[in-house]
Amino acid sequence: MDLYRNAAYKLLEEGKAYRCFCEPKELEERRRKALKEKKAPMYDERCRKVSKKEIDELLKIKKPFAIRLKIPEIGVTEINDLIHGKIVFENKFIEDFVLLRSNGNPTYNHSCVVDDNAMKISLVIRGDDHIPNTPKQVNIYEVLGYPIPKFAHLPMILGPDGSKLSKRHGATTVGEYEEAGYLPQTMLNFLTLLGWSYDDKTTIFSKNDLINKFSIENVSKNPAVFDIKKLDWMNGYYIRNLTVEKLTELIIPFLQNKELIHKKMTKDVRSKIEEIVPIIQERIKLLSDVVPLTDFLFKEEIEIEESALKDVIKTENKDKIIDSVITRLNSLKDFSKEKIEKTLREMLNELSVSARKAFMLIRVAISGKKISPPLFESIYILGKNKTIQRLTEFKKRCQVLT
Repeated sequence: MDLYRNAAYKLLEEGKAYRCFCEPKELEERRRKALKEKKAPMYDERCRKVSKKEIDELLKIKKPFAIRLKIPEIGVTEINDLIHGKIVFENKFIEDFVLLRSNGNPTYNHSCVVDDNAMKISLVIRGDDHIPNTPKQVNIYEVLGYPIPKFAHLPMILGPDGSKLSKRHGATTVGEYEEAGYLPQTMLNFLTLLGWSYDDKTTIFSKNDLINKFSIENVSKNPAVFDIKKLDWMNGYYIRNLTVEKLTELIIPFLQNKELIHKKMTKDVRSKIEEIVPIIQERIKLLSDVVPLTDFLFKEEIEIEESALKDVIKTENKDKIIDSVITRLNSLKDFSKEKIEKTLREMLNELSVSARKAFMLIRVAISGKKISPPLFESIYILGKNKTIQRLTEFKKRCQVLT
């Protein structure tokens, strides 16, 4: 705190700042009056005109005061922004703002400048909603004799509806995106493209690409739209380009969090997950998608989705189809994906039933849902006994309902 106070009192002693004895209630009344008269609610500088004698008398009675910066009454304050170019502010529209409050605490603009100078900041990159603060900060830099850093004000990020991005548009923290199953490389790539582009066609950038190709000059002045569909597409792209081993490592915590597998995982369970990964890798956009897509492969008992049951319960000859599937799978000595597919396709010809109807019936029976990983691979991973068990239970349930 001493750093900020010393800087403010230095300006006070040099006549570049002054004490403001106005009380908060007075300032609020003047602000309201200015707004009512359709004037800018700026400080009216009345304490700037207070005589030394009056100041001494007020200090003698220990009247609380803030410290305000004296802004030049004429001229302009210029900013050479790396994105927006030259921005000119007329000093008559910059009020004598507070550096130090009456309680001794510094304001944002004052502490920001003092901190950045102490840390030898040479480039300030921030949102363009901070542009109005910049002429105030530049004036502080100048009167304190600090070197003025370069400024680059980035465009704001908007929601799909064109309004300022907020909680109602979805997740708001990096942690929430991580929990949803977005990859770090996706977020880096996607966020970099919000307001910046290398050319009109390149969308995917590795970390090294961005290091080599990024330049502040290519940042747009216009607001960027946070397109969640594009983010999902990009995450799917990065997921598809992971190795099976890496994707296995990444989805395990999601399965554990939903208690589909134990924290202490056996080699058999890991092998099972490694078999699942290749059949879902092209289908998921988020790591968390693995749970609703594959939970039936880990659960002992499943629930049948109401909409899925409604779609298949009226399938013609469903009992005959299920019985044939059970018989054929039970007779397989080589329970491989290839043999499973071969015997089920032979069944279609034997019963003169369409693949769409028969396979949807089987899918719902073993997974409880209309959308699942490829059917033959799912049956193979689920195993002969569990597949037959679910087909049998599903047949009984349908008989009760019909």
